[in-house]
Amino acid sequence: MPHADVPVRADTPASERVALVSSCVPLIAGGARFIVEWTEAQLRERGHRVESFFVPTTDEPEFLLDQMAAFRLMDFQRQFDRVITFRPPAHLVRHPRKVCWFIHHVRILYDLWDSPYRGLPDTARGRALRVSIRAADTAALAEAHRLFANSQVVAERVLQFNGLSAEVLYPPLQSPGIFRSGPYGDAIVSVCRIERHKRQHLLVEALARTRTPVRLVLCGRASDPAYVAELKSLALAAGVGDRCMVEDRWIPEEEKVRLLAGALASAYVPLDEDSYGYPTLEAAQAGRCTLTCLDSGGTLEFVRDRREGLITLPTPDALAAAFDELYADRELARRLGEGAAARVAELGISWDRVVERLMS
Repeated sequence: MPHADVPVRADTPASERVALVSSCVPLIAGGARFIVEWTEAQLRERGHRVESFFVPTTDEPEFLLDQMAAFRLMDFQRQFDRVITFRPPAHLVRHPRKVCWFIHHVRILYDLWDSPYRGLPDTARGRALRVSIRAADTAALAEAHRLFANSQVVAERVLQFNGLSAEVLYPPLQSPGIFRSGPYGDAIVSVCRIERHKRQHLLVEALARTRTPVRLVLCGRASDPAYVAELKSLALAAGVGDRCMVEDRWIPEEEKVRLLAGALASAYVPLDEDSYGYPTLEAAQAGRCTLTCLDSGGTLEFVRDRREGLITLPTPDALAAAFDELYADRELARRLGEGAAARVAELGISWDRVVERLMS
């Protein structure tokens, strides 16, 4: 789709025809889509001709090989000077100037193989599938012109499982300047998809153990309505229904800005996240610290304990203590929020850096 109204920067280098290729889960918005859409906008601003391709996929094991073959057969070489791939199995695309910005593996065949999340039996057939997909992933990533990972966690997995070195390239927000910092309120805010692996239930359980009148705001679209109902029932049963708001809907940017501007802090407690997570970065841009857990993965690359936030054990009691500490000490909340804002610059998270590396 042409974007004739997008201004072109004065320092634009030679224009390229760029294809952005990713897989997607239909009708689900989130970071995996945003990273593509926002990259397209930034490349267009710098004068490149860009088109994005989202191909619906599923992580159901019986369909993985067919999906990988489909991406392998796609031909982008005649129309595009460069291809940038994101969510797997898009990295299977062939192109002499393929740039992989790898955001995660199909984790049930990698780091989650020996966990309850594997989702397929440890049989000869299952092991053969894992070996085949790992070999295909390694070959496809190895042929890339440039290989990037969206976090140190993902880069370490690529090295461990595929034997390849990936440069860490942190994804920025689309418009970081829209966030602002206002007075510190009495609510811990969590704005992200409501999913079991994001562990909002831990936050509700923590609220039930607090000693202060701190509030909790959970908002974001859920794929499982039963989990939302579970969260609301949990809050009511614990006697904190009046201090816990659960909103199962997409949160517009202007509302998100308002929520974070008046928050006490942000909470983001996923299990072994692939990157720092956009909620962490959004909170930092609003001068808010993040509460997270020791097992929250890439989030810990951004949040350091008592520097950009508070890191606790993944237990309700530990999180409750952190809730209460921030409620009782607004100066601590302010200081950690300022540290989070400074961390953005320290890690070099900017679109200028991202575009320079992707187009190198």
